[in-house]
Amino acid sequence: MKNILFSLLLCCGLSAMLKAQENHVIVISVDGLRPEFYMDPNWAMVNLRQAMQTGSYAQGVRGVFPTVTYPSHTTILTGVKPSKHGIYYNTPVEPLGISGKWYWDYSSIKVPTIWSAAKQAGLTTACVGWPVTLGAPITYNLPEYWYLPKNKGEQNDEIKALADVANPKGLFEEVQELATGKLGQGGADLDYYSSDENKSRMASYLIQKYKPSFLAIHIAQVDHFEHEEGREGPKVRSAVAGADRAIKTIIDAVEKAGIKKNTTIIVTGDHGFVDVHTQVTPNVLLAKAGLYDPAKKDSWKAYFHASGGSAFLHLKDPKDKATLDKVKSILNGLTTGQKRLFKVVDRTALDEVGADPNAALALTAEQGVSFGPSAEGELVKPGKGGTHGYFPDFKEIQTGFVVFGKGIKPGVVIPQMGEEDIAPIIAKLLAFDFPSADGVLYQGLFTK
Repeated sequence: MKNILFSLLLCCGLSAMLKAQENHVIVISVDGLRPEFYMDPNWAMVNLRQAMQTGSYAQGVRGVFPTVTYPSHTTILTGVKPSKHGIYYNTPVEPLGISGKWYWDYSSIKVPTIWSAAKQAGLTTACVGWPVTLGAPITYNLPEYWYLPKNKGEQNDEIKALADVANPKGLFEEVQELATGKLGQGGADLDYYSSDENKSRMASYLIQKYKPSFLAIHIAQVDHFEHEEGREGPKVRSAVAGADRAIKTIIDAVEKAGIKKNTTIIVTGDHGFVDVHTQVTPNVLLAKAGLYDPAKKDSWKAYFHASGGSAFLHLKDPKDKATLDKVKSILNGLTTGQKRLFKVVDRTALDEVGADPNAALALTAEQGVSFGPSAEGELVKPGKGGTHGYFPDFKEIQTGFVVFGKGIKPGVVIPQMGEEDIAPIIAKLLAFDFPSADGVLYQGLFTK
């Protein structure tokens, strides 16, 4: 009897695994994706709009705080907010001097991810440029990572870095030989539109050659030019069209691979964008109060970690109530005009939104204002271009979500969802449990 039960359980397990392996999910993240790019025909996302007609979409996706790339992408693939997953910003808090390092290492994530759950389910996975994937449990991994310049005036080196860290060894050379051609430094440079195109070609090759059950790709051209030009501008419009072409390249690859009937594609992003005219540097206030000395940084007591439209206060001694009270008094003593540039987000509000548990408080700027890290010069300076990072409570900072393909009911429109709601959707499509996620599973999206 025991042998019969064991055999049944084994068969059920194999059946579930085989069922899961029939499914393919591809997540395409367009950094800086705004919902109007696919809802407004004035934007050149023709291919995505056509695909959207066969699937469903959200009119807006609420981000995390701060609304920046690395925390957002980690939330998308964990289903939890930064306070749980541990990727609080793009870059670590560095009061002793900004090194240029980002949160590249997968080991920094504190909770299960879609990557780890897929591996546990026996699924093949692939990654092209997804944040926080260096050393991740991904079958075919081309992580987002670069070597910092050794000398002043040099650029980051993503090409050599990818050759060194790709998994398996030689994968980057393989995709160059068979998908993109040999890449020089300009092949990854975001100043050139070939960046998104090359990444889409890499993903397309992996789809056709290895047919992974799950693939995630991150393309960043739109974000790059929104930082330069703001929400509008010729480069932004060209980048949106380029992202749409990259999406079409991947859609075509699915068809070429012969897996279209079993594939679901999700196109999403990490944040919206805000035009900037003014910059505030709150560390100037700390320097004037003797709490942060840019000439003797190791003596710091308080430091604001700037993250675009937000700045998070960190104390050298988290229990230093006197310093915290002094900072609050400084902020309260600003002029009426200065106070209008930003709002203070207290610890209770940070807990409610799932932000960095180590921050004593945060500042979120009004639209049009951003924060800088400098502790010298004037408190208020001119700003330009665009940014993100703001508290996620207004429309312009929201990102988007479009899903189509296997298992998706056409015509469902979600007025607003959260980034944490995407991981449960992926898990359901891949037919494995993902109980660690906090997001809502929108059952109405699915055909059954």
